Amino acid sequence: MSNRLYFFLLIAGLLANGCAQEAGKPASVATVPQASQKPSLMDPFRFHKLIEVAPGNDFDILSWGRGSTETGSFIILHSDSVNMKYSTTTGDLDGVVVDAFNTDMDVDGNPEILIQAKTKDSVYNTTIYAFEFDNGKANKLDFPKLSSSQKKGYRGNDSFYVQDGNLMRQFALYDGTGKDAKPNGQKRLLQYGIRNNEFTVKQISKDSTDTKAVGPFAATPLKKSTESKHSKYSDSKSIKKSSKKKKHKTEERHASRKKRKKHHQSD
Repeated sequence: MSNRLYFFLLIAGLLANGCAQEAGKPASVATVPQASQKPSLMDPFRFHKLIEVAPGNDFDILSWGRGSTETGSFIILHSDSVNMKYSTTTGDLDGVVVDAFNTDMDVDGNPEILIQAKTKDSVYNTTIYAFEFDNGKANKLDFPKLSSSQKKGYRGNDSFYVQDGNLMRQFALYDGTGKDAKPNGQKRLLQYGIRNNEFTVKQISKDSTDTKAVGPFAATPLKKSTESKHSKYSDSKSIKKSSKKKKHKTEERHASRKKRKKHHQSD
């Protein structure tokens, strides 16, 4: 722009401000968006998270799709600005992406990117998409399903977080099934790791293994049985009865012997 144009704009702004003050109305001030506000995503994108693994080593995780909010695709944009390498990893998506994590569970220096998605399934509503990046190449990792013991009382709504380099998974436990299921106040905590490019998992909480636990998986203490007492009493009673019979028979035999002896003496 020329200086003349800047001058006319300045004059026009001053005149507009003066007119507004003369009319008794405050001059309109243009609102400036705050720098802390996250920019809204434009269609067809729904989710975005930037993960900085190291200076110049960034991962942009996005989900996108039109026409449905329960399916679509995800994209992982890897920017290695130090070595000037850029790569794209895509995959089909089931559900809505709710979060993404960065770990190095096998401590080999290669970052793992984990994407958490949630479906409308009333029970098994969590899916994890996992990739390990080695020299810019994405290697897909199969996230393990819950075992039969880990699924007891499970009703979804998992909470994931990273602790001491491991992925942690926590969820509330329920009593009952279907719509009648109710939370019992317990939570199960699982810890995931990676060994030989495969996930490992172990249960940290003791909800189903501790005999002192309370809830649906607690060990039920055995009730003291009255049957054993009854049997002991019966046995004792029968023994006493038997001894009385033997004593009575012995006394009868002695009396019979005395009677026979007396009879011989009289003869």
